[in-house]
Amino acid sequence: MSSEGAETDLEQLRVFKSKGFSKFARRESIADAKLCEAVKDAEEGKIDADYGGGVIKQRISRPGEGKSGGYRAIILFRRGSLAFFVHGFAKSDQANIDASDEKDFKDLAKRLLVSSEEELDALLRSKLFSEVLCNGQS
Repeated sequence: MSSEGAETDLEQLRVFKSKGFSKFARRESIADAKLCEAVKDAEEGKIDADYGGGVIKQRISRPGEGKSGGYRAIILFRRGSLAFFVHGFAKSDQANIDASDEKDFKDLAKRLLVSSEEELDALLRSKLFSEVLCNGQS
């Protein structure tokens, strides 16, 4: 896929972060631009771990450092459509998610990744999720 195509896909993609992930990102000084980079990589097929069922793990670098020792984000992801950042952790704090968490994320993905525009708007109004704007979206 060309980078031009990836940009087009990202413009059509809606990206959200859960209230819990937002707190994690704020505490760790992870800018929304880093989240957009992680989703762009996923759109280009650069996925760090694919758990199936729309659940992926992406690495996010620490400010001024590389990705290997940085953060991990669990994203509910449907290419070209939706991405929900639902869990974040530092590699130094947690090696991976456990089987129970993986099942819970897959169950959540089944519900969220088929959301209508009205349901997405309701999620935003509930303040359980906030929208991340990428590529100059408004």
